[in-house]
Amino acid sequence: MKVAIVTGASAGIGLAITERLLAEGYAVLAAARNSDGRLDKVVAELQSRYGEQAVAAAVCDVRNFSSVRSMFERCDEYFGGLDVLINNAGIGHFKSIEQTAPEEWHAVIETNLNGVYYCSHLAIPRMRSRSGGYIINIGSLAGKEAFANAAAYCASKFALVGFSEALMQEVRYDNIRVSYIMPGSVRTSFTGRVVEAGVDEWKIAPEDIAQAVVNLLELDPRSLISRVEIRPSKPPKKA
Repeated sequence: MKVAIVTGASAGIGLAITERLLAEGYAVLAAARNSDGRLDKVVAELQSRYGEQAVAAAVCDVRNFSSVRSMFERCDEYFGGLDVLINNAGIGHFKSIEQTAPEEWHAVIETNLNGVYYCSHLAIPRMRSRSGGYIINIGSLAGKEAFANAAAYCASKFALVGFSEALMQEVRYDNIRVSYIMPGSVRTSFTGRVVEAGVDEWKIAPEDIAQAVVNLLELDPRSLISRVEIRPSKPPKKA
C-alpha cells in the first residue's frame, strides 16, 4: 500500500484529495493546523469507512519546521514510509498592500511557500529510500494572473511555480516526480465566504482537483505533466 501525506486535509480541496486517495487504496496521513477537534472528527469518520490502518491524523502548522518534522516522524511510525506528498495547506489575506499587516504578510508567505519547502525537504530523502515518489503542489491561477488586493497571496503562488519547476529538475533522476496544479475559483470557504447552494455551482468542485491528482499519479512514470491549469468551464459572463 502506498502512503501519502496531505496537508490542509480537514476541509475543502485537502479533504477531497484525502478521500479520493483512500478510495484509490492509498494510506493517508491527513494533516491540518487546526487543533479544534475538526481534524480528529474528520479522520474518525474516514477510519470508520476505510479502517484505522488506512488513515491517521496529524496536527501540523506547516509554518513551523519542528511541527513539520513531527508530522513526518508520525508518518514514519504509523505507516513506515512515504510515497506521495500533497502540499495543499494554504491561506490568503485579500487586502491592499497598505492594509496588509506585516504579520498577515508573513503568515501567507510562511504557509504557502515556506511550508511547501519544509515538507518537500523532509519528503525527498524518504522517497529516495523507497526508490521514488511524487510531490504535488496545489497552487493557484493567481500564480500567473495577479489581481489587486491579493499581493501576498499572488506573490506566494508565483513563487510556488518557480519552486516547483526547480524542484522538478532537481529530483527527476531520483524517480521523484513533481507537478503543480493551478486551480481557478473553487467551491470552498477558502476566502471566508460561505458556499451557497445554487450560487457557486459554476465553480470548480474540490473533487475535480482530487481527480486531477489521481490522473497525475496514474500516468506512466516515463511521462510527467509538470503543470495543470484548471478553470471553471462556464464562469459568469462579464457585463
